[in-house]
Amino acid sequence: MTVKVFLKLVEIQTKLASLFPFLIGVLFSMVYFHSFHPMNTLIFFIGMLLFDMATTAINNFMDYKKAKDDVYKYQVNIVGQAGLRDKQVRCLIYSMIGIAFVIGLILTYQTGWLMLVMGGVACFIGIFYTFGPVPLSRMPLGEIFSGVTMGFGIFIMTIYINTYQQRFVYLDLHDWQFTVFGDFRQLIPIAWASLPMVFSIANIMLANNLCDLEEDIQNHRYTLPYYIGKENGVRLFNFLAYTPYLTILVGIFFGVYRWIVLGVWLTFPLTRKLTQQFNQKQIKSETFVVSIKNLVLLNTAQVVTLALSLWLV
Repeated sequence: MTVKVFLKLVEIQTKLASLFPFLIGVLFSMVYFHSFHPMNTLIFFIGMLLFDMATTAINNFMDYKKAKDDVYKYQVNIVGQAGLRDKQVRCLIYSMIGIAFVIGLILTYQTGWLMLVMGGVACFIGIFYTFGPVPLSRMPLGEIFSGVTMGFGIFIMTIYINTYQQRFVYLDLHDWQFTVFGDFRQLIPIAWASLPMVFSIANIMLANNLCDLEEDIQNHRYTLPYYIGKENGVRLFNFLAYTPYLTILVGIFFGVYRWIVLGVWLTFPLTRKLTQQFNQKQIKSETFVVSIKNLVLLNTAQVVTLALSLWLV
């Protein structure tokens, strides 16, 4: 397997969806909690990236195995297109998951049992998103699970490994008994700050499903647009594209962010222009990229303004 084929198998260009919650989580930890652990952060990033690549490889492999359309199976899907052997793909997937699992155990030892629980839930959703008799990706749940797992899950785990000593949320195990501690005064701002990422990541999945609606039906994939219709799907795309700006505005008012994060609104005119392009036509090769551009615009602006918060406020 060449590097080029590997990068296509794991769809390296889609890793922005996990990179932004990680980066924003690091910056939010520093700005809001005044805490940062570089070694934990580096180890977590490696594990997160490996597992994200593994789940994407599982997705492409299962789509190949379950494809009903030979054109898709051998000309579109990278597994069939590159003539990859089943054993080869499986070994690669198992290796990435295995390393990610070891990293998870290391972080659990460093930060506490809650990391194992959060990581376990995220891994379960990630694997069964495309694996099993009824994969989540073949149901009208992909947008919810991808948005929440990556936009909120990666975000809160990144914050946790950097602030575990503050115990805003903590799981204690002793003598076969467990106790969960949590501070809603800290958890609510974290949940609110995750919403822009939840919405923008979910919108990538929605845009993909809108563009692939006919192809998905041929391959017995019945995603959200199949149930709500293409017109309502486009309306939902608009809602998910614009709502993050409102959540940031509300977050500034209630002290979740510092005033400089208002600069995110400078990207709104371009987001609106791009979204209008998607409204006109939903074609994979032409307008799917709108969802990626919207995610990059919004979250790059968050990264920049949160970074500025460290020095200018």
